[in-house]
Amino acid sequence: MPRPRLQRRVNFSPQIAYFKPQGVQMNLLEIIKLSKEEIEALRLKNIKKLDQQACAVKMDTSTSTFQRILNSAYEKITVALTEGKAIKIEE
Repeated sequence: MPRPRLQRRVNFSPQIAYFKPQGVQMNLLEIIKLSKEEIEALRLKNIKKLDQQACAVKMDTSTSTFQRILNSAYEKITVALTEGKAIKIEE
């Protein structure tokens, strides 16, 4: 049985949940889902300009786990931008 997933601290709730390419109907798009943890990691690292250790402390996780969350977010956003997919921020 896998270890239960720890609850991470997220202090941000986006008001907009979807982003999509302009001029394409939503029902024609594949959706890439970003978790609130991934959005929080992006916000702390790129907007608040914190180093990874400070970000990990704020999210109550290890530095290596923070790095995995951040890499996952970067990969999903890159796929959405380069392949013309929609982005949904999950609750």
